[in-house]
Amino acid sequence: MAVRADDIPVPRGRPRLAGRVREWLDQESILGPVFVTPALLLLVLLVAYPFLMALYFGRPSEFIGIRNFVRLWDSDAFRQTFQNAFVFTGIAVAFKLVFGICLALLLNEQLWFKRFIRGAVLLPWVIPTALSTLGWWWMFNSLYSVVNWTGIAVGFMDPPGPNWLGQKYYAMTAVVTVNVWRGLPFFAITILAGLVAIPRELYEAAEADGAGPVARFWLITLPLLKPVLAIVVLFSTIFTFSDFNIVYVLTRGGPINSTHLFATLSRVVGIDTGRIGEGAAISLYLFPLLVFVVWAQLRFVRKQAY
Repeated sequence: MAVRADDIPVPRGRPRLAGRVREWLDQESILGPVFVTPALLLLVLLVAYPFLMALYFGRPSEFIGIRNFVRLWDSDAFRQTFQNAFVFTGIAVAFKLVFGICLALLLNEQLWFKRFIRGAVLLPWVIPTALSTLGWWWMFNSLYSVVNWTGIAVGFMDPPGPNWLGQKYYAMTAVVTVNVWRGLPFFAITILAGLVAIPRELYEAAEADGAGPVARFWLITLPLLKPVLAIVVLFSTIFTFSDFNIVYVLTRGGPINSTHLFATLSRVVGIDTGRIGEGAAISLYLFPLLVFVVWAQLRFVRKQAY
């Protein structure tokens, strides 16, 4: 006996509920907050709450207003740190941007073991910062530096080689190198995602018109990558400007405060020397500076868009 489709019982409750939930989530005003809420919760629990509790437990017995903020400008260490932060961030982000684009273009090609190579590129980003920086500290150590040994063996350096962590400009070069090495995968993978999203028809049309690889890069790839580049540069600037682990593990801010950043100087002043008020003031200086840097970058991006 044949069974008609109308005779088969269909559950009505769950499909209706799933359809309503899907229709509810299709609204941009609902879906956006749903995706943003987990990130906001993490920021509140892991950043905002500890910060407020630190202010509460470190509150002074006598309120002195903005005296700590004004007093900082009389400190040579703070003025040097102010300069170091912009030099360190500017150089590191510039190198990560250039090398990130080059690496993304390379990974976008047809390579043997392409998936394995893409996974290996992420290793500097995945490894804990303190552990990887300890490895670099060993490589830059003046007594048994692998970098110096390689440079002397190749003929690039004269024995015994530079003291990477004990001289001013070499120390800044070392911390910038480690920051670029660690942040490069973030640039490369994010830019690679942008490259994959570019329609291949645009390259085929440009190639048919006689455009070479350089022309295709400047006329197609770079303009279409601008939104992605703006995002990665913005995030990298924030992370680099407020870096702590790399500088603290490698140089502790030395020699003679030449590599101190706001986070490392705040730790030294607030904890090592016990001047909690000045240490908190150094940390709070970081927030308006970050707001200014982000505002300047967003204004530049908006100007380029129009």
